Amino acid sequence: MDDVDIPRPAAGQVTIDVAYAGVNFADVMYRRGTVPLALPLTPGIEVSGRIRAVGEGVDHLAPGQPVAALTIVDAGGYAEVVAVDARLVAPLPSEDDDLLMTAAGTPSNTTTAVMALTRAGRLVPGEVILVHAAASGLGSQIGQVAAALKPRQVIGTVGHPDKTDAARAFGYDTILLRDQWLQDPAAAPRPDLVIDPVGGPARAAGLDALGPDGRLVVIGNASDSAEFSVGTNDLFFTSRTVAGFSLGAISAAHPEPAGDALRHAVHLVVSGEVRVDVNTVLPLDQTVEAHRRVESGATTGKTVLAVGRS
Repeated sequence: MDDVDIPRPAAGQVTIDVAYAGVNFADVMYRRGTVPLALPLTPGIEVSGRIRAVGEGVDHLAPGQPVAALTIVDAGGYAEVVAVDARLVAPLPSEDDDLLMTAAGTPSNTTTAVMALTRAGRLVPGEVILVHAAASGLGSQIGQVAAALKPRQVIGTVGHPDKTDAARAFGYDTILLRDQWLQDPAAAPRPDLVIDPVGGPARAAGLDALGPDGRLVVIGNASDSAEFSVGTNDLFFTSRTVAGFSLGAISAAHPEPAGDALRHAVHLVVSGEVRVDVNTVLPLDQTVEAHRRVESGATTGKTVLAVGRS
């Protein structure tokens, strides 16, 4: 790193020596240009590692401390050192390598699960939840966090039969093939809440499946489908809600609640209440392959890049 500028923390920031960086579909969307971003940009919205330095006004974190962090606001996690808002950092109880690896896969998906279900989805005990892409890294976390919130039933859909068994291990009561559910949504109980990271036909069917007071929370567009529109009068007449949830937007505008949700997510994982399955670990110089696997939809669990660890 002698020939590059090493980031220094501004007031309210810390810098982190990155051990592992999580790979997310959001990184793929950044690369595709789906999300308008200022260039140049180093991808990477979540990391684990050790605090390198603290900026002015940061007194709750210290150099050398093991942490997980949301680097989603300005990205930059695919690097040896990253600067991040100290409010979006969660301490870890140790720098055990397995914990660091798992922690790198926690900030984005597990925090999204917590906030999408509670803040955007307004989930209350006794409701029925339907989650698309149940075997994905994000789906694995939504199922487990949802199960901890005491719903009546958690239903997951998957795009391929090979993913059924993996999805069942993530807290879902019922797993359905998405194409079969699309052909006959009434075969499953009417959901009170639909979480949709897929888009396309699943989005329209998810909204149609809701009854009065039903909520559709849009958290992605993995299918890269055209925009789906719904009339506001239709929402008024049927008393349904469509909400969008972006962890990046919330983290930028409201870092305090995002940070609280991050620390809650890390607590759930460290305590063993929620499991993060890191199924793929690749070195940083194989980032292209990591993106190819995530983009293909063939992965289950979480993919991380080893940055400061071999």
